[in-house]
Amino acid sequence: MIRDRFKLIPAVYLMLIKNDKIFLLRRANTGYQDGKYSLIAGHVDGDELATHEMAREAKEEAGVVVNPEDLEFVHVAHRLSRNQPGQERIDLFFKATTWEGEPHNAEPDKCDDASWHPLNDLPESMLPFVRRVIEDVQADKSYSEYLVEPN
Repeated sequence: MIRDRFKLIPAVYLMLIKNDKIFLLRRANTGYQDGKYSLIAGHVDGDELATHEMAREAKEEAGVVVNPEDLEFVHVAHRLSRNQPGQERIDLFFKATTWEGEPHNAEPDKCDDASWHPLNDLPESMLPFVRRVIEDVQADKSYSEYLVEPN
């Protein structure tokens, strides 16, 4: 008898870091947390390694070329719920300090601001989960888990 196995939704996030600043995008027209800043990110669709997915998202969202070999894995987060069934997630966070091109808003239909922010002074309006992970990475914590999406 074949049974369906439990499935997680995998996603990748990229911390572009330069001169103690981090590149953030403000979500718009997505239907999820619009008006809040987050990182370059995307869902892993399958048949693609996480580092290659991350490099592809960097090009699509910020117009920069990141070599997958230059990505440094810095954190994994496991989230049980977004208050919706079937929304359990595993999030892989990478850091890059080298890339080609100047980061900018390459998806104006999904983002209304793309800018650099001091790591020690993140914007007030930010995805709480992403803020916590950035703080965890700065504190050298490589793993976090959440029963529910942080507010």
